[in-house]
Amino acid sequence: MQVKSRHHLRTDEIDTLTAEIEHTTGVALDADAYELVELDGVSYNVVLADDNLDIVRFDDEPFLTVQGANRYNPTRSVVTVDAGAISFVSNGADVMRPGIVDAETAIDAGDFVLIVEETHNKVLAIGRALVDGDEELIGDSGKVVESIHHVGDDLYSFSV
Repeated sequence: MQVKSRHHLRTDEIDTLTAEIEHTTGVALDADAYELVELDGVSYNVVLADDNLDIVRFDDEPFLTVQGANRYNPTRSVVTVDAGAISFVSNGADVMRPGIVDAETAIDAGDFVLIVEETHNKVLAIGRALVDGDEELIGDSGKVVESIHHVGDDLYSFSV
């Protein structure tokens, strides 16, 4: 991934960004500087918060990166998986119903979600929900979250 451009966000852009992140994840970001980094060859851009890779913009929709989610304590958009799913999710696999032990009921199909392991509450991946969270995420079979960013992928190891 090559950096195409970098620029600091205006105050109104920061206000919108931080409000969206807080609404979707429950995380109140508090950084002194926010810098948009546009990248060549990928479908997303990143936002550095005090030089930390905390935010990614998929289709102009901001969400926390794995690193950003682990730096803070997200309370919304969380899907918790059991120990048996950790190695699969960490390697980029989609999340299947049998691996889910808990999921927020307010999640709607199409929402970004944080995939968290149950023992240490560490975020392993970011995904997009394929079904609603009101009891449809937990069950016996079927793929329910599409993985879009995980520990060890290009975004995770990206540095400016």
